Amino acid sequence: MLYSTTIQGEGEIVTDRVESIETIQREMTAFARRARATAARMHPELSLVSFTLLAHLEFQGGCRATDLAAHYTLDKSTISRQVGALERAGLVERRLDPADHRVHVLHLTERGIEVLAQVGDARRVAFQERLAEWSGPDLERFAEYLLRYNAAASGADAGVE
Repeated sequence: MLYSTTIQGEGEIVTDRVESIETIQREMTAFARRARATAARMHPELSLVSFTLLAHLEFQGGCRATDLAAHYTLDKSTISRQVGALERAGLVERRLDPADHRVHVLHLTERGIEVLAQVGDARRVAFQERLAEWSGPDLERFAEYLLRYNAAASGADAGVE
């Protein structure tokens, strides 16, 4: 269903819903491109995907590669390549699962913890700089909108976001 542009009140234009969604899609794509480029500048060994996987491993206290694949709806071979690169970089190690010795659990190494902390600190500084001029209420609304969007997107098909 298409929504048309309407005029309300004293000439205030309410933006067309379709146009707004197109703008959101375009700006989120630009955001993702910028995030990938920023990740590469912050640490040459750590792509945005690598950072995301390390952060997940830290948050979970370790997990299996199949758990990562399921969580991010990625093919096991994709996760295997990413994990292999993280292992070669000395950021991740495999340990036998004490409950099931047939299974390996991925954990951050000491170096992985240090690199993740450095990149996380740099990302926080970058966000603080970008948002320095935003008011408290604007930041709260932005945070609420992101939470709302991500909650709605969590049930969407992986390729559609």
